[in-house]
Amino acid sequence: MASANTQQLQNWSGNYIYRAKNVVYPKNMQELQAVIARSTHIGVIGTRHTFNAIADTDETLISMQDFETDISLDTQQQQVTVTGNVTYGQLANYLDERGFAVHNMASLPHISVIGACMTGTHGSGQHNGNLATAVESIEFVAADGTIYQRNRVQHPDEFDGLVVGLGAYGIVTRMTLTVVPRFDMQQNVWLELPFEQAIAHFDAIQDTAYSVSLFTNWSKASFYQVWTKSIASQGAEIAARSDFFGATPATESAHPLPGLSAESCTEQMGHVGAWHDRLPHFRLEFTPSQGHEIQTEYFVPRDQITNAISLLSELGSTISPLLFTSEVRTIAADHLWLSPCYQRDSVALHFTWKPLQAEVEQVTALIEEKLQSLAIRPHWGKVFTLAPATVRAQYERLGDFQHLVRQYDPQGKFANAFLSRYVL
Repeated sequence: MASANTQQLQNWSGNYIYRAKNVVYPKNMQELQAVIARSTHIGVIGTRHTFNAIADTDETLISMQDFETDISLDTQQQQVTVTGNVTYGQLANYLDERGFAVHNMASLPHISVIGACMTGTHGSGQHNGNLATAVESIEFVAADGTIYQRNRVQHPDEFDGLVVGLGAYGIVTRMTLTVVPRFDMQQNVWLELPFEQAIAHFDAIQDTAYSVSLFTNWSKASFYQVWTKSIASQGAEIAARSDFFGATPATESAHPLPGLSAESCTEQMGHVGAWHDRLPHFRLEFTPSQGHEIQTEYFVPRDQITNAISLLSELGSTISPLLFTSEVRTIAADHLWLSPCYQRDSVALHFTWKPLQAEVEQVTALIEEKLQSLAIRPHWGKVFTLAPATVRAQYERLGDFQHLVRQYDPQGKFANAFLSRYVL
């Protein structure tokens, strides 16, 4: 089990340097338990796709990078189990070869399944819950080294609190997800959708496809791209359209960040392909998005979309110079205690920023002030500056979650400055 100084260990995009004294790479459960037993403060990282200190610690950082890899499919139960280092790209290829799929994927397949679910990460689609809504059971190691198995059927009183657990109560080593029969999709891109049309027909636009993404830089009153991802059997109608609520069809493949080659993006132009080659925006074999960037995301109730677009437009001249792109998507409500979509259908307002940390934090504070009346919830793994009391007020089951954490980690071994500030 190798260890190294973390002075130069950064997150995926390079905007955060981990502060832990050392990092270890356990290869199996026994090594993992040994690290937990001898450590007083612990953090855990997977693919390092968080943009803040949520996974950090002041002592021992555990990387799941070298942990034993296993994917196991139960075709009778239609469930798949993955270990802590499996990415969505690996899982998707495995499932598709066997005739199955997951219901949703994030924009990039490079992220770990467990890490994405534990932070409430989402894909898109007004009838699709976030990635964690597929979770049926978990295995985790608690602070005393005990291995626990918890599932939705046998542990209904705590399971919805454990799934989006933020690494606060232990280290999740296995996760079981519901799968569905594999399906084919097609992806189309539309150009220059006016804000007034997007607002007037928001529900109809979201109903056109399995997943819809709207891209803008807030510098003018339009979404410069709309990406629709349709089930192949239902996609012919949208592919044949010459007009999309005032937007026009793209004549060539596009990257959501203007000026970049579409080579790294999943195939467009209505070409039919496997679900996992259309649901993400980016292809597994390429560096996704811009690479060196900062991300912020806020969730608002779906019925506040008109107000959200209007308020953000007022900040357009301030936001635009720092942006690579901004994306608007919908996610269905769920019952996971710390999910940003807890008990409300939501719209996610995503910002991919240039790598200018101080300037980004200043502008996010302005965005938060502007949107505060809309009951915003931040993505747990991205940059935000909201006051702890504001964040805590959005989660009515927070007290229950704190009790759950104390049950499995009474001494606060997995606590850190971020979790203590916003959650514990």
